[in-house]
Amino acid sequence: MLGLLVIVAISWILLHFIQKEGLDALGIVPNRVRVYQFFVGFVAMMLIVLLTISIESFIAKIQWSQHSQINYTSIFNAFVYHLRSALTEDLVFRGAILYILIKRAGVKKALLLSAISFGIYHVFSYGMVGSDIIPILYVVLVTGLTGYIWAYLFYKSKSIMMPLGFHIGYNLTMSLFFENQPYGELLFKEISRIHLSEWNGFLLLLFKGIFPSIVTVIAIKVTLAVNRGLKDSRTG
Repeated sequence: MLGLLVIVAISWILLHFIQKEGLDALGIVPNRVRVYQFFVGFVAMMLIVLLTISIESFIAKIQWSQHSQINYTSIFNAFVYHLRSALTEDLVFRGAILYILIKRAGVKKALLLSAISFGIYHVFSYGMVGSDIIPILYVVLVTGLTGYIWAYLFYKSKSIMMPLGFHIGYNLTMSLFFENQPYGELLFKEISRIHLSEWNGFLLLLFKGIFPSIVTVIAIKVTLAVNRGLKDSRTG
């Protein structure tokens, strides 16, 4: 919590002295629209992850065992944990620095720099320093692509809330099914899967990494098109 407060303070200092603006430039102060954006992002990403897991389960013939008793306290604690960790990352990679870069360097450069730094960060956070180059490139590609899309969401929505919803929705849903620290396998536990060839296993891994981002982009494009249509119908 202290680290999060320090990041918030640094964000305010950067915005105040460089852009002469306050924290609300990040769209971080909750209101009706921003709460709605968070909820939409959270639910949309949960559905996307569930779809991805369903496809993986079909391809790899995964068998799941559901826990006989649901520990709602652990699920709530997991949500709080992911809220703090996701907010910390979003303030760093989709917060004041990204906002300032958009204003000073332009949208394309700002989003690209945010994505690259987000991808490289995960090499360290996953403890992959010193690993083979292929796994490192995979992590940078997958997390960098995700970071680019979430940064684009920040730019389009003018708020950190929707990408934050996507971020928490992804992390929390994954922790319901897969082993993770400090919270994992909260609802289900994988008990078996078929063995795939090395090439098919790689393709499945690539699908798991990229498919959620592809669906997210489609959802964003459809949402923006619908919003434009509604605005045009009102002004026409």
